[in-house]
Amino acid sequence: MKYYVVDAFAEKLFEGNPAGVCIMENWLSDDLMQNIAAENNLSETAFAVKEGDSYRLRWFTPAEEIDLCGHATLATAYVVANYYERDAERLTFQTMSGELAVKKKGDLYELDFPSRMPEEFPLTEQMVEALGVTPVETYVSRDLMFVLESEEAVQNAAPNFSQLKELPDGVGVSITAKSEKYDFASRSFFPKLNVNEDPVCGSAHCNFIPFWANRLGKHELTARQLSKRGGTLYCKLEGDRVKIAGKAVLYSIADLQINP
Repeated sequence: MKYYVVDAFAEKLFEGNPAGVCIMENWLSDDLMQNIAAENNLSETAFAVKEGDSYRLRWFTPAEEIDLCGHATLATAYVVANYYERDAERLTFQTMSGELAVKKKGDLYELDFPSRMPEEFPLTEQMVEALGVTPVETYVSRDLMFVLESEEAVQNAAPNFSQLKELPDGVGVSITAKSEKYDFASRSFFPKLNVNEDPVCGSAHCNFIPFWANRLGKHELTARQLSKRGGTLYCKLEGDRVKIAGKAVLYSIADLQINP
């Protein structure tokens, strides 16, 4: 079975967030897909099967299936557009989070995702201890979201991953602050999913975009994820949807030796 690794939200190789992509004719068992994702040991492996005019798309972390993943959706669109449907300018995916669309705009891939404005949430001592820094504001949606005092504080944060894993709320943890060069900067952590730091997290921007659009009074924003690899995201808020665009770079094409 063909297996692609694509660096998503990357201007060049070894930047952005690597995702595994498998485009299949028929579904494998859930256990087999989970084993493949664990073996790949990337933050996400995407599995897609064409159904009519769109693709059914599922995302697996090394630990479990999740409901939404931005960078693996971008990576899947890149693989489909470059290796399966070369003339495609717009691709649609049926997912656990509804229908998602990806539009090809030159060398950018623009994701159309649901907007998820996070809600204020009480800060606890357990959170402060796990983060290693006291946030200015605390929010929750699918993930916990902490606003820090400065971009430098986001860059220098050194959370305790084992303690983050024990936080009772949220699937993941994201930290963010206003940026000098970009509109806002962030980092994302998912130790509960066996991913300590996600290099560039598209789904976290479903929270960041409405939050920062409201805070900064603008609907078009440029974001930077400050992981070691780093990645740039071009963002728009459009009603109850967010548009997240980025580039992608192919790292590898392999053959998986599996027996379904």
